[in-house]
Amino acid sequence: MNQALSFPVPSAVGSIDQYIQSVNRIPLLTEVEEVELATRLRDDGDVEAARRLVMSHLRLVVAIARGYLGYGLPHADLIQEGNIGLMKAVKRFDPTRGVRLVSFAIHWIKAEIHEYVLKNWRLVKVATTKAQRKLFFNLRSLKQDTGTLSHDEVQSVALQLGVKPEEVVEMETRLTGRDIPLEGDNDDEDERFAPIAYLPDPHAEPSEVLERTQLAHLQDVGLHNALASLDERSRCIVQRRWLTEGDSATLHELAAEYGVSAERIRQIEAKAMQKMRGLLAA
Repeated sequence: MNQALSFPVPSAVGSIDQYIQSVNRIPLLTEVEEVELATRLRDDGDVEAARRLVMSHLRLVVAIARGYLGYGLPHADLIQEGNIGLMKAVKRFDPTRGVRLVSFAIHWIKAEIHEYVLKNWRLVKVATTKAQRKLFFNLRSLKQDTGTLSHDEVQSVALQLGVKPEEVVEMETRLTGRDIPLEGDNDDEDERFAPIAYLPDPHAEPSEVLERTQLAHLQDVGLHNALASLDERSRCIVQRRWLTEGDSATLHELAAEYGVSAERIRQIEAKAMQKMRGLLAA
C-alpha cells in the first residue's frame, strides 16, 4: 500500500519545520468521513481513501515522534518510521469496531518507532528482553533530574519496572555516556589526536619490520638467482607465464612462438618450476 500512496515526507519538503507546518495544515476527518473512507479501503481497496486516512493523521506521527528525540536520532527519520506504522494501522483498521483510527494507530506508530530506535541507537545491544526494553524507554522519564541516580532512586526504578538494580545502573551509565569517535575530524584542530592515534600498530615493532624487510630482500635475490639458473627458453617461459603484469601468456601462444606443442611447453615449464623451487628452498 505504501508504494501507491503519495504524501509529504521530510526529505522531500525540505526542512523538518516546513514538513510539520504542511502536515498541520491538513484538515482532520470527522468520524463519519473516517468510517466512509475506511469502508471504501476495506471493501474496494480504494487507494485514494487510504491516502486521505494517512494524510489526516500525519500530525499524530509528528507528535509521537517528538517524544523520542532524546535518543539522538534524527527527527525526520523518527517521523518516517512512524509514518510506516501509520500506514500499517490504516491497512488493518476495521471501521466496524467503533474505535477511532487515532486510538488504533498510536500502537502501530509507537511500535515502529520503538523498533527503529532499538535497531539504530548505540544501546540496542543491552535492550534484548521485554523488561530491558521497558527500562530503556522509561528510565529518562523516571529520573527526577539530569544527575546520577541515588541508591534509593535506583531501587525505586528497579521496583517500578521489574528489573534488577544492577540493570538500572548499567542502563543509566550507557544512557548518560558520550560516544567518542575513533577517528577525529580532520578539520577540527582539537580532534587531531583522536583515540586511533594512540593505538599501537601490531606490525610496527622494529625487529618485525627488519625481519620482513630482510625476508623480502632474500626472496627477491633468491628468485633472481633461481631464474638465472635456467636456460634462456625456460626462463622466458616462466617469466611470461608467471611474472608478467597483466595477462600472462597461454601454453598455446608460447607453443606457436617456439614451434612446439602446448604439451611440450607445459613440460618445460614444470621442469623449470621444479628446479627453481629446489633452489629457493635451499
